Amino acid sequence: MPSPIVLITGALTGIGRATALAFAQEGASIVVSGRRDQLGHELVDELRGLGAEAEYIRTDVRRDDEVRTLVDQTVSRFGRLDVAVNNAGTEGTFGPVSTQTEENYAATFDTNVLGTLLSMKHELRVMQVQGSGNIINVSSVLGKIGTANGSVYVASKHAVEGLTKSAALEVATAGIRVNAVAPGPIDTGFIDRVTGGSQERMDYMKAYVPMRRLGQSEEVAAAILFLASPKAAFLTGHSLAIDGGKLAG
Repeated sequence: MPSPIVLITGALTGIGRATALAFAQEGASIVVSGRRDQLGHELVDELRGLGAEAEYIRTDVRRDDEVRTLVDQTVSRFGRLDVAVNNAGTEGTFGPVSTQTEENYAATFDTNVLGTLLSMKHELRVMQVQGSGNIINVSSVLGKIGTANGSVYVASKHAVEGLTKSAALEVATAGIRVNAVAPGPIDTGFIDRVTGGSQERMDYMKAYVPMRRLGQSEEVAAAILFLASPKAAFLTGHSLAIDGGKLAG
């Protein structure tokens, strides 16, 4: 069986990077995208060091033409697209609703929502011709619940959940599955930025996770690999929470 062709947006740090490395270890061929060229080329070198065929394509997911080029170049290089992981995202600026601005709304929604929509638009364009494919969007537990001072980010991730369900229904009979992962607090740069590097805030965040720890990017990557695998063949339109039990309480 040929190795799967995997495209990952927002692949240069955190969950995206861990996912690229996990797919490489499984023998996949991988295209990674982002907007920091040095990190992109360094990641490709690391993936190739693991024996994977890998390419970096600079892409701003907020631009339709760049996303189209990303997908088309992936297919031109590898012949098809089997798995797409739409991970590009931003937390924007947290704060009370009364302090939110048009600029923060636009910056957050353009990346998290429009970026996911454009990515799926072009991924599905290819996958529907193939008659096969697998899309995993990276949402958040905050796409399922609310949190004070996180209104814009929360709303954007609720939108990602809705996009995932709608797309899954559209292509359910086309040999394509569309799912999401919804990470809880994961030990990435996102957490550092949200807590401001405060240990007190970090401990407070951990206290609200039943397992009393932060998750690791590799744990989210493992869930993404599961959703992309034949083991999840009857699973579509689902959002899998990786949250240490946070949503159970």
